[in-house]
Amino acid sequence: MFYWILKYVIVGPILKAIFRPWIAGAEYIPKQGAAILASNHLSVIDSVFLPLMIDRPMSFLAKSEYFTGKGLKGWATKWFMKGTGQIPIDRSGGSASEAALNTALQVIGRGDLLGIYPEGTRSPDGRLFKGRTGLARMALVAKVPVIPVVMVDTDTMLPIGASMPRVMRIGIIIGEPLDFSRYEGLEDDRFVLRSVTDEIMVALQRLGGQEYVDDYASKYRALAEQAGTRAPSAFSS
Repeated sequence: MFYWILKYVIVGPILKAIFRPWIAGAEYIPKQGAAILASNHLSVIDSVFLPLMIDRPMSFLAKSEYFTGKGLKGWATKWFMKGTGQIPIDRSGGSASEAALNTALQVIGRGDLLGIYPEGTRSPDGRLFKGRTGLARMALVAKVPVIPVVMVDTDTMLPIGASMPRVMRIGIIIGEPLDFSRYEGLEDDRFVLRSVTDEIMVALQRLGGQEYVDDYASKYRALAEQAGTRAPSAFSS
């Protein structure tokens, strides 16, 4: 009920009126049944606008830090994340990764939509980076399709480090579902997981036209943070 009120009564109408987001390919979202929405990740605002523009409820796996902040800001962030269907996960690896998988499978097992960012973190410079194989394992274990999603211009609306979004239009492009049933029973084969992941990233690159980097975004973000600046833009000369 809280999710419904935020999306359709309070937050949703206000955001749509101010930012006028557009969506293409919405017909590829199934009317019922589970699926994984694999999206590029340009801005923290992605987790707000993607669920907003889809007619069905969906959940995102979100880093647990969003739910543990202190003070008024921390309370507001936790309130908003829970209200919009975000699910806290520990991204430290090891047993935490297994717990994240189990959490995702619970969502899918209910027949719901699950949103995942295969890059693992926001792009530091607008490019599309190498995907993590956790998404592939989820898809193969749950036996559900993966729907590629491209967020457009959300990094311009709310860049990394910014606290307030610019008033501008952003977009969402939904691609045709990807079927990996041919790999049934091979969810523990690391070569298969890498192949599935790479196929998803190719679909995202073709859908959005981003420059692709065959390396992890976390590495580039760490380098940028060490230098005290944002990583060089993929679109700058």
